[in-house]
Amino acid sequence: MLTRIQHFAIVSENFVREAKFYEAAFGMKRSKPGSEEEQKAVRTNYAVSISDGYVGVTMIGRKPGYVPGLHHFGVDVDNVDEAIARIRKNYPQVAVLKRPSNRPFATYGAHDPEGNYFDLTQEGMANRRDVYVEQGREQPRRVHHLKLRVMNAPAIAAFYRDMLDLREAEKALEDPNFYLTDGLMTLIVAPWKMSDFEGAGIDRPGLEHVGFKVENVEAVKKELASLRETDPEMRERIIAEPSEGQRRVELIATCRHCKQVTSSPDGVFVDVCE
Repeated sequence: MLTRIQHFAIVSENFVREAKFYEAAFGMKRSKPGSEEEQKAVRTNYAVSISDGYVGVTMIGRKPGYVPGLHHFGVDVDNVDEAIARIRKNYPQVAVLKRPSNRPFATYGAHDPEGNYFDLTQEGMANRRDVYVEQGREQPRRVHHLKLRVMNAPAIAAFYRDMLDLREAEKALEDPNFYLTDGLMTLIVAPWKMSDFEGAGIDRPGLEHVGFKVENVEAVKKELASLRETDPEMRERIIAEPSEGQRRVELIATCRHCKQVTSSPDGVFVDVCE
């Protein structure tokens, strides 16, 4: 089964500002203006989608009960019925639900054995629209990976590898993370331990950060500094206590791809690699 990690979503207090950050910093683009019906759907859903030509990102305006930040990711398979059948056969405790038709990417929703939610769809599904039906393109800055922290990393990595046919990349023996790739995009499954947060605020298991591959890390650092100087709305969130901020950066840096850590205006951690 062919699988593409082709989507993730961010719940944002200011979804328009959050989209503008990724457009300005990493060259992501919105869909070409669509029909009046499509534009109405975007307004009704209180969201906007952007893309790097391969991975789409939907910024969702925060609604009551939603936790802000990285919310879920989505995969595109060439046979959604096979994927669902595998999951139901091998993991009967995992639910797969049909999603409302007003989602531009999600056709089905599912979760792994620890409850981390992901979207599941197939090309040609009737609900797909916006950036998720446009022709792909290449650009020098693109989404490279997502890092997911879980209680039982070997078991959760096996779930995504075996149910979705993601390829497990080689790693150093001492590296506790698992790197599952579709050939272009990578899902990093990492262990979550409360002791890792000693001396800092504790965050729950789940998606930790998004990583971008760029042509030059130093160039991106300079451009981000200039962007934030000219537009205060684009500034990163700062953890007031320096030692706590450093501890969180150190946790993110356990990702072998990480070269530079920053955050979006909403406080989503972003790392950059070449």
